[in-house]
Amino acid sequence: MTLTKIQIIEAIQNQTGFSKNKSSDILETFLEIIKNTLATEEDVMISGFGKFCVKEKNERKGRNPATGEDLMLAARKVVTFKCSGKLRDKINEH
Repeated sequence: MTLTKIQIIEAIQNQTGFSKNKSSDILETFLEIIKNTLATEEDVMISGFGKFCVKEKNERKGRNPATGEDLMLAARKVVTFKCSGKLRDKINEH
């Protein structure tokens, strides 16, 4: 099951007692800070959770799956995530 933004807002609301609007504003502000930081190609490290990094991918050969035609995929940037040891331990508890 996927955790949605609405479910996160509800969890913030339930755990803090804040209104739904305030909880939504908190989450939106948090996500905007992360997006803006990554857009400047800076890493985002959240202790006990993990690290988001922007990586460069080189131009590479690809194939159109519909036609089988070879093509070149342009260089691009991607966001990667590496979880912290604490998160990894939490995931592997069960």
